[in-house]
Amino acid sequence: MSAFSDAFARIASAVSRWTGRPLTFLACIVIVIIWAFSGPVFHYSDTWQLIINTGTTIVTFLMVFLIQNTQNRDNAALQAKLDELIRASKAKNEFIGIEHLSDEKLDEILEQCEQHRPEVLRRAEARANSKRKAAMGSGRKRSARRAQPAARKTA
Repeated sequence: MSAFSDAFARIASAVSRWTGRPLTFLACIVIVIIWAFSGPVFHYSDTWQLIINTGTTIVTFLMVFLIQNTQNRDNAALQAKLDELIRASKAKNEFIGIEHLSDEKLDEILEQCEQHRPEVLRRAEARANSKRKAAMGSGRKRSARRAQPAARKTA
C-alpha cells in the first residue's frame, strides 16, 4: 500500500502544481467559451448541457481529494518544522503536537497565550488604532473645508 500512497502523493502534487497555473485556468475558460458557442449548433439540447455539467462535476469531485491530500501533506510538513523550532528553542515544549488537541483545549491554550502577550504588542495596537482615528479625523476636516466654500457660494 505504501507504493500506492507514494504514487498518489506524487500525482496529487503534480496535478496541484499544474492546475494552479494561470495557463490552466485560461484553458478552462477557453473550454467553457467553446462549449457556450457550440450551444446553437446543438440547439441548446439537454445533452449539450449535460456535457458541461458532468465534466465540471467530475473534475470538481476529483480535485477536492487531490487538493485535500496536498494540503494535508503541506500542513504536516509545516507542523513538523514548527515542532522542531519549538524543540530547538527556549519555547515551551508542551506546544509540540497541540494540533491534535480538541478545539476547546486549543482555545484554552490560545487564551493563556493571549494573557502573556507582551505589553509592547498592546501598545503597538493602541498606536495603530490612534493613527487610524487621527487619519479618519483629518479626512473629515478636509471634507468639511471643501464643503465650506461651496456653502459660502450658495449663501
